Amino acid sequence: MSRYQPSKLEPKWQQAWEKAGTFRATRDGDKPKYYVLEMFPYPSGRIHIGHVRNYTMGDVIARYKLATGHNVLHPMGWDAFGLAAENAAMDRGIHPADWTFKNIDDMRAQMKPLGFSLDWSREIATCHPQYYRHQQAMFIDMLEAGLIDRKNAVVNWDPVDMTVLANEQVIDGKGWRSGADVERRELTQWFFKISDMAEELLQALDELDNWPEKVKLMQANWIGKSRGLQFSFGMTEGVGGHDRVEVYTTRPDTLLGASFIGISPDHPLARELETSRPDVAAFCAECRATGTSEEALEKAEKKGFDTGLTCRHPFDTSWELPIYIANFILMDYGTGAIFGCPAHDQRDLDFARKYGLEVASTFAPAGDPAGFTLPEDGGDAYVPPKTEKVLYIKGFAGEEYQTGAEGIDAAIAFCEENGVGQGVTKFRLRDWGLSRQRYWGCPIPVVHCDACGVVPEKKENLPIELPKDVSFDIPGNPLDRHPTWASTPCPSCGVPARRETDTMDTFVDSSWYYARFTAPHAETPTSAEDAAYWMNVDQYIGGVEHAILHLLYSRFFARAMHITGHLPASAIEPFDALFTQGMVTHAIYRTARDEDGRPVYHYPEEVELRDGAAFLKEDGRPVEVVPSAKMSKSKNNVVDPVAIIEQYGADTARWFVLSDSPPERDVEWTAAGAEAAFKHLGRVWALCDRIGRMDPDAAGDGDDDLRRAMHRTIHDVTMGIESFGFNAAIAKLYAFTNVLTKSTAAHATQREAIMVLAQLMSPMTPHLAEDIWAHQGGEGLIANAPWPVADEALLVDDSVTLPIQINGKRRSEITVPKDLAKEEVEKLALADNAVIKALDGGAPKKLIVVPGRIINVVI
Repeated sequence: MSRYQPSKLEPKWQQAWEKAGTFRATRDGDKPKYYVLEMFPYPSGRIHIGHVRNYTMGDVIARYKLATGHNVLHPMGWDAFGLAAENAAMDRGIHPADWTFKNIDDMRAQMKPLGFSLDWSREIATCHPQYYRHQQAMFIDMLEAGLIDRKNAVVNWDPVDMTVLANEQVIDGKGWRSGADVERRELTQWFFKISDMAEELLQALDELDNWPEKVKLMQANWIGKSRGLQFSFGMTEGVGGHDRVEVYTTRPDTLLGASFIGISPDHPLARELETSRPDVAAFCAECRATGTSEEALEKAEKKGFDTGLTCRHPFDTSWELPIYIANFILMDYGTGAIFGCPAHDQRDLDFARKYGLEVASTFAPAGDPAGFTLPEDGGDAYVPPKTEKVLYIKGFAGEEYQTGAEGIDAAIAFCEENGVGQGVTKFRLRDWGLSRQRYWGCPIPVVHCDACGVVPEKKENLPIELPKDVSFDIPGNPLDRHPTWASTPCPSCGVPARRETDTMDTFVDSSWYYARFTAPHAETPTSAEDAAYWMNVDQYIGGVEHAILHLLYSRFFARAMHITGHLPASAIEPFDALFTQGMVTHAIYRTARDEDGRPVYHYPEEVELRDGAAFLKEDGRPVEVVPSAKMSKSKNNVVDPVAIIEQYGADTARWFVLSDSPPERDVEWTAAGAEAAFKHLGRVWALCDRIGRMDPDAAGDGDDDLRRAMHRTIHDVTMGIESFGFNAAIAKLYAFTNVLTKSTAAHATQREAIMVLAQLMSPMTPHLAEDIWAHQGGEGLIANAPWPVADEALLVDDSVTLPIQINGKRRSEITVPKDLAKEEVEKLALADNAVIKALDGGAPKKLIVVPGRIINVVI
C-alpha cells in the first residue's frame, strides 16, 4: 500500500483483534488488574461524535494499561429502559422492546468500526430479563435488610400521561411530553433509604482523591449538611389539634427579624384548613399545579395566602406573626414551615413587600459603609457570606461585630439556654423515590395481598418479566390495564393477589451495572471471586451532567450491595478515579426565519465555507454562523461518525477528538480539523513507507540525536496519557514525527524510531499503528506489545542553546555543553559569524555571559 487507505486497513485489524481475542478479559492473579469504564449509552439508535470522544478516551487508557502489563477489563452495555422507548411505541406503533433492541443492534454496528478495545462478550442490556432479574433479587434483599421503605410522598403528576415525572421532566410547570400542567400529588411510593447514609456519603467524599473537586462539591451541596435550630411557634388559636408550628432554620441569628410564618400547601395545618375552607383548598390546589423541584419553585411567581391565623414569637408573647401558606415551601425539607426574615433573604423580602409585611434588619455591614441602604429603608436584602463580619443590631450576644457563623452559634446557644428549641443537624438529601407508573422499566418484585399486606416475590419466581402483549393507545401505565399480568397468587398464603404495577426508576439500572460487568453471566447478581478481583473501577469516564444523581445513587447502591452480601467492603466506593469530559461542539448554520417566524437550520454538508463566510450550496444564499455550539439534533449541527469513518477512517476521528483541546474542555468539530488530522496520519504512513524502502545497510548521521528525541517523546507521551493530557501527548507525537521526517540517521535507527512512534500512537490510532508495526516486521500484534520505556540517561540534555543578543537584539544562537567554562563560551560567541560581522574587525565594549541563559554583546 503506497498511500494511507483506512478503509482497507481498519477492518483488517479489527478482524485480527477479534480472532485473537485480544480484548477478552479473564481473571489472572499474575497480573495487576485495571478496570476502565465509560458511562454506558442509552440506545437511541445513533451514536454521535460525543460518544466517539468519550469512548476514545477510555480506549486510550485501556490500550495503554494493556501495554503496560495490566489485565484490563473494558466492557460495554446499554442503559436500555426508559420513557423514550414508550414514547416511540406510542408515536411509531412499535413495541418498546423491538425499538430498543433494534437500536442496540444499530449502535453496536456503528461503534465496532471505531476499533474500541471492548470486551463484547460481557455486553449487557438493562432491559434484558437476565439483567433485571438480579436487580429484582437485590431489591428483595434490600427490602429485608431495611434499606427500602414504602410511604406517602408528594410527586410531580402528569394528568394526561398519567405518570409520575422526575423534576427534570417538568418544563415551566408542564409535562415535557404532554404539555399538561403538572400537579403535585401525594402517592404511596417505594423509596431507597439513602438519607440514612447522608453523613457517610458526605464524609467519604474527602477520600475520593482522584475525583474532580467540582464534582465532589456538587455532591456535597446536594447532600446539603447544615446545622440549625429546630423550635416551635405557639399559635394564638389552635385549629383541629394543631396548636404549634414547628420550624427548622439555618439562620437562627435572624429570628429577631421575623415578620411572618410560611407553611407548605402540603403541611398538616394547611391540609386541616382545606377540609373546612374552600378558599384555602383552592389556593393549595393552585400551588400543587406546579413542579416540586427547587428550580421550578424558584422560577415561579411567589404567592401566599393569609390564613388569618397567627403565632407568638418565642421571645415576646405580645409579638404576633401572621401564618401564610406559600407556594415556594416544600414539605420534604426541614419541617415544611419557615419563619420569614425579609431583611436577610431576598425571596422573603419580595414576599413581604408584596403582602405589606414588616421588614427589620438584625445585622448591618460592619462600619456602616457609605451608600448602603437597609432593607427596611428600601434596599435589597442583605445576605453576606457567613464568614463576613457584620454589626449585629439585634443579636443574641449583644451589639457587636461577629461573623454570621459566630452569630448563628450564639443564637443556638442562647435559644437552648432559654428553652427555645434545640440545635440540630439536618441534610438536604431526601430518600430516593424509585416508583414509576410506566411499563418500560424493571418490575418491582412485590405482591399486594389483602390478607398478608405487601409481600416480596419468591426469588425462585424471578424474573418477573414484563408482558409482551400491551397497548399504548391509551395514556397511562399499560400494566394497570393488562387483563392477567398483575393477577398472581400471594407468595405467602397462596390466595389470589395483585402484583405491583409500578416499575423502577431507570437510575436503579445504572447504579450497579459496573458490578454486573465483573461477572455478566453469573447466576447471582455478582460473583464473589470476580467482584473481589475486578472491583473497584479504576477509571470511570463520563459527562459532568451525571455528577450528582447517577454517581450519588451508585455510591449508595454499592453500600447497599455490600450490606446484602453482593460486594466486598472494599467496593463501597465503586469508582476510584473519575474523569468528566467536555462536549464536542459544532457551528450552527441558519438562514432567515420561516413563515412561522422560526430560523431555518442547515446541516454542515449543506453549507459551503469560503473567504471566511458561509453560503448554502443549493442556491448560494448567505448563512449565519453560530460558532462552537453544543451539538443538537434540533439545530442540525450534528456530525455523523459513520460518515466521518467512511470519508476519513476511524483513526482520523479518534485523533481529532483527542488532539484539539484538553479532554475536560469542549472541542469544536470542524471539517478543516478533520481534514488536517487525516493528512497528518497520511504523512505518518508515508514516513513508514519511506523508511521501509531504505537500504537496510545504509549509514547516516544524527543517530544519537534521533534516539534522544525518541526517548524524550516516550517520556512525554507516557506522562500525557497518565495525566489525561491526551492533547499534550499528541502535540509531542506531532513534534517527533517532524524530527523523524527530517532525520538522516541510519536505517536501523529510523526503523526503531518509526516502530516506537507506532507504539506511542497505538492507543489513539490503533489501526494505523498495527499496520506500521506489521510493515516494519514487528512481532505479533502491536496491541500486545509492551509499552516502550524511556532511557533516563538519554533524557539528560548535556547541551544548552544560548541566544546571542547584539545591542539588545537577538541576532544568533550557539549550542554549547552545559558545563563549558565561561571563558570558552566567550570564545565561541566571538567566533560566531553574526558577531564577527557586527564587530567588523573591532572589539566589543562589553561581553556578558549569563550561564545557561543568554549572551549579550555590546558594541
